[in-house]
Amino acid sequence: MSTDTLPAQAAAAPAAASPGGRNTLRSRRRRDALRTLAFLSPWLIGCGVFFAYPLVSTVYFSFMKYDGLNPPEWRGLANWAYVFTDFPQFWPALRNTLWLCVVMVACRVLFGLGTGLLITKIKTGTGIFRTLFYLPYLAPPVAATLAFVFLLNPGTGPVNSLLEAAGLPAPSWFNDASWSKPALTVLAVWGVGDLMVIFMAALLDVPKEQYEAAALDGASPWQRFRHITLPTIAPIVLFAVVTGIIGAMQYYTQPIVASKVASGVMGGSGVTFVPGYPDDSTLTLPQLVQSLGFSQFNYGASCVVALVLFALSMAFTALLMRRRGGLIGPGDRP
Repeated sequence: MSTDTLPAQAAAAPAAASPGGRNTLRSRRRRDALRTLAFLSPWLIGCGVFFAYPLVSTVYFSFMKYDGLNPPEWRGLANWAYVFTDFPQFWPALRNTLWLCVVMVACRVLFGLGTGLLITKIKTGTGIFRTLFYLPYLAPPVAATLAFVFLLNPGTGPVNSLLEAAGLPAPSWFNDASWSKPALTVLAVWGVGDLMVIFMAALLDVPKEQYEAAALDGASPWQRFRHITLPTIAPIVLFAVVTGIIGAMQYYTQPIVASKVASGVMGGSGVTFVPGYPDDSTLTLPQLVQSLGFSQFNYGASCVVALVLFALSMAFTALLMRRRGGLIGPGDRP
């Protein structure tokens, strides 16, 4: 370094540390912060209007007596005590929702993964099979549920007729409390085309060189799936499980339509329908939110159930994200 540059650098240092230099740096940081906020403003506005404000309002009304007509009145923990101790349908709805989160989500993920694996192995007619498996997902939920209720009708349904012809026991499906949730699971598995497409895309991205190397080493198909396929698609499996649990927490249309049709109460003027037929076996927490809030006009208790749903969804998601490494073993990572 030449000696001529030293005085210039020494002169520049006091200038940068001068009050004018500090003001320039502060104004530049302020402009950067405002620019960042401007780019983030669409997300901030959407999050505030559609998430933060509804969440704070739900917490607020959970401590109030409010029917939507009269001004809210403070009740403290009375709504929480009513839901957890005095409302008989809360615990059956909670058990049913947790059952669907565990069993239905697991069946959908396993069946979607199996279907994706099957289609990726087919050499000819892949487009036809992919379309056939994906079409049920496009069926409207109400229409699909109506069709399944009639197919699984214990008296006239073709499914029970085939089971009886084969000498197998014919369940009552949606008319039996022990078979109603499995019937809903069958309906959910039937429309698994969305997960099939996601898993197919993930499976096609697995490097074929790894399969070839494992085959040369004498690895069996199960070993190749366990040590190559599963570790590679583990993030997609986690995504499918998390979104499946969130969907199960919002499960409303299919169970209420199935219970209405199976019970013979389709609604109408002067007709009162109590969700959960048969014996509260199809009752879910979203149905309680709707029933308490818009049928009984007990918005305080409805907000309590909504907060329980939110807490369960956050707990499941946090647990899965924290334990995401448990989807594959330590020795199975690529």
